[in-house]
Amino acid sequence: MTPHYADIRKIDPNRGATLGDGTPNDANRVEIGPTQLAFDEWAAAGLHLPNLPRMREFRWRRLVAAINARGWGGVLLFDPLNIRYATDSTNMQLWNAHNPFRALLVCADGYMVMWDYKQSPFLSTFNPLVREQRSGADFFYFDSGDRAADLARRFAAEVKDLIRDHGGANLRLGVDKIMLHGYRALEAQGFAVMEGEELTEKTRAIKGPDEIAAMRCAHNACEKAVAAMHDAAEPGRSEDEIWAVLHAENIKRGGEWIETRLLATGPRTNPWFQECGPRILQPDEILAFDTDLIGSYGICIDNSRTWWIGEGRPTNAMITAMQHAHEHIHTNTQLLKPGVSFRELTFGGHQLAPEYRARQYGCRMHGVGLCDEWPLITYPENFTEGAFDYHIEAGMVLCVEALVAQEGADFSIKLENQVLVTDTGPEVLTTYPFDQRLLGLL
Repeated sequence: MTPHYADIRKIDPNRGATLGDGTPNDANRVEIGPTQLAFDEWAAAGLHLPNLPRMREFRWRRLVAAINARGWGGVLLFDPLNIRYATDSTNMQLWNAHNPFRALLVCADGYMVMWDYKQSPFLSTFNPLVREQRSGADFFYFDSGDRAADLARRFAAEVKDLIRDHGGANLRLGVDKIMLHGYRALEAQGFAVMEGEELTEKTRAIKGPDEIAAMRCAHNACEKAVAAMHDAAEPGRSEDEIWAVLHAENIKRGGEWIETRLLATGPRTNPWFQECGPRILQPDEILAFDTDLIGSYGICIDNSRTWWIGEGRPTNAMITAMQHAHEHIHTNTQLLKPGVSFRELTFGGHQLAPEYRARQYGCRMHGVGLCDEWPLITYPENFTEGAFDYHIEAGMVLCVEALVAQEGADFSIKLENQVLVTDTGPEVLTTYPFDQRLLGLL
């Protein structure tokens, strides 16, 4: 039977040729994005959508300005998330992370060239800021074997030609992550290879209005997924079964992946960083998790909560630890104002009680955007002179963390909020409630 046109049409006639985020209203498009479920939920929540073409141009302009501020001819990117930032295009992100076949050159004049998987050059053509699509940046051993050095030399020669035409023949070239043969080939072409990650991390740290709008939408989607996981967190279910709900709900809204497996129950919460597994959740136990979720629009939503599961009452030690963790993140959030030094964020505010310091988290705060990003705000014991001599700026987004646990105890409390720094101070983007029983309020 021939399908009816109403069942196969690409454009929703009620919405016009573009969606509210400025992208084509075409479900068959190459460009990935949120699902209709996400759009409906965001409309119900009264959220403003980002304008993606404008967001892409904002990011591109920041990169080009950073290149020229450093006096470089360009920056060569291999990190999939740096490429996502520069182009908003994706291609097998996780596979690409350990098999680097993709590269992007951003030249000092703004000219961008993508080297992609040879069968998929079309994946970035939706973005007119990407001026050329090529292939040939895959010189990892699995793919190129004993000819990797030859391929790298050919690639480096292409880069030099492009820098001659679009980078003023300036051979100071930023590079973020590159295979050994590629690095040697660039040096053989006369390039002075500069630290590209310093440029990209600082560029990504300041979010524009559309990035912030995208993050608000991604937060809403993530918290819907967390709520579904909360509903599924019942005694008798395994950690893996509960964690799988977050994955499924993320994908249903156009989210992309989850970076870690940080959900644990009962005594497996201490020490923290045990990845979720087959353990069965028991009545009257702690469940703790860290989303580490790459959600809608590729935005990372990094929130943590600890729940009490059961009809009984948490122990006094659990309630005390939860209250301490809650105070820790809320007090330290108030430090996040433009002009505050990273040193002040380390040594100021709320400090963990001595009994919790042996199990404290790896950082007090960290930046977030497309993933965990610069800056890292350490605890005093881990502060390194000269590593982070910078200041907070409006437009940064940081995650404020707390892991409160004692050595030898049978539980940990893990809390984390995502916070936008505005001109007037912090705005907490995370709205998912804290467990009232663990706080001793019920």
